Amino acid sequence: MKKITLNALHAKKHPKEGNPASKISAITAYDALFASIFDPIIDFILVGDSLNMSFNGKPDTLSANMDLMLYHTQAVCQGAKRAFIVADMPYGSYITEKQAVKNALRFYQESLADAVKLEGGVKKAPIIKALVSEGVAVIGHVGLLPQSVRGVGGYKIVGKSAQSAQKVLEDALSVQEAGASLVVLEGVVANVAQEISAKLEIPTIGIGSGAGCDGQILVFSDMLGLFTAFKPKFVRTYLDGAGLIQEALKRYVADIQAGHFPSADESY
Repeated sequence: MKKITLNALHAKKHPKEGNPASKISAITAYDALFASIFDPIIDFILVGDSLNMSFNGKPDTLSANMDLMLYHTQAVCQGAKRAFIVADMPYGSYITEKQAVKNALRFYQESLADAVKLEGGVKKAPIIKALVSEGVAVIGHVGLLPQSVRGVGGYKIVGKSAQSAQKVLEDALSVQEAGASLVVLEGVVANVAQEISAKLEIPTIGIGSGAGCDGQILVFSDMLGLFTAFKPKFVRTYLDGAGLIQEALKRYVADIQAGHFPSADESY
């Protein structure tokens, strides 16, 4: 299957004459196994720092570090050969331009990631410019910023007031002007996200930001019903993953107890 590139993602928003626009499908993955399952179907795989919560059981994303993110990015790149792969730059890894370039280049040199993602708008525009000038493809992230959750006092929806809506628009435009190839809109009021998507040339990827974005992303363990501690409003569960796995485990344990597993055919 043909590798998905930035050009292919942009063509979904700006198709050739006569072709309709189409939405970008994105999902997170943290290992080679799930990446290989998602790869034939999905456009865009994000190795998200969300793994710190859904994979490592931490209360937020902030303790994820470069070594952790590189390990999981390398694993995803082993499993996915077709999808566009984006590595999340963890909290504290892009405070200065010099630090950001050093860490982003690690993703390029030590994995096959196609791009890196970082959070922030106007204030992070100089860092995005610095990365792009070094040949690194950057995905922006504005709106609700999980890496800033402690500093702002929780997960707060963006765009409810005119002032908040204007700020997130300015953030998105600054990210685009700095050279970002796409931008994630998280936790943005739907009509504001739709307006931003219409004004930007680059594609927008929504999470909790309504259907007016140019694409959508979910954390895979939420979408598959594997993470059950809580369910955000924006998540649609497409599979009772935890329930199905537990039922399979119960049958497995029952077969062991009854002496039905392994059978003669499953023994050497």
